[in-house]
Amino acid sequence: MPSKRIIACLDVRDGRVVKGVRFEGHADMGDPAELAARYRDQGADEIVIYDITASAERRTIDYGWLARVARVLDIPLAVAGGIRSLEQAIACLEHGADKVSINSPALERPELIAEIAEVAGSQCVVVGVDSRAIDGQWRTYQYTGSADTIRRTPRLTLDWIVEAQDRGAGEIVLNCMDQDGVRAGYDIAQLKAARQRLRIPLVASGGAGGPQHFVDVFEQADVSAALAAGIFHAGVATVSDVKAAMRDAGLEVRP
Repeated sequence: MPSKRIIACLDVRDGRVVKGVRFEGHADMGDPAELAARYRDQGADEIVIYDITASAERRTIDYGWLARVARVLDIPLAVAGGIRSLEQAIACLEHGADKVSINSPALERPELIAEIAEVAGSQCVVVGVDSRAIDGQWRTYQYTGSADTIRRTPRLTLDWIVEAQDRGAGEIVLNCMDQDGVRAGYDIAQLKAARQRLRIPLVASGGAGGPQHFVDVFEQADVSAALAAGIFHAGVATVSDVKAAMRDAGLEVRP
């Protein structure tokens, strides 16, 4: 069985790491490079950085701070933020990213997934999905970096992740919005439903409140990786704490 991955997430706005609750009320958490290095040292398997306002502001990620973060890492780095073209995706990879994650731009123009995958390879293409339950169905959202720009799209989450997979995505990150920042555990039901639809890796995002929540999502939803931000930023638990709990539960983790 492949090792389960722990991913530390850095939401960045105006060059600083921030964290909110259910995608609102963001507070300053620190410098991206310093936090990335801290989580690397704790044993994170991967770092993901989201420039959370880039898509809504119709710009792409700042390549300068991307390169600065990449220089301190020797683990995979994924980046997201307003990547709307193959050229922008390649620029992210050239500035040190190992993967690019696309969300709102992919919903606007799904062809972008295949365009990047055909040149860089599917292993470099992550599709992020912001999802919330409405009237008994999970639905996708765009521009979630600010309460002023967020909007629901017509696409159903489970249909969209299958389409993204078929278009060449190598991985899906499912951000369960109702769980984001509340530390009550991952949305097991939604993640299980998504896992049943996919043949590519699925990353759980939204809701981690302690090490046991990671154990639960791996055991119950069979995700490939789990992503967290707030509990690491606040020092509620370290990546090392999470991996120790996973080992105790008999889950395979990387050193």
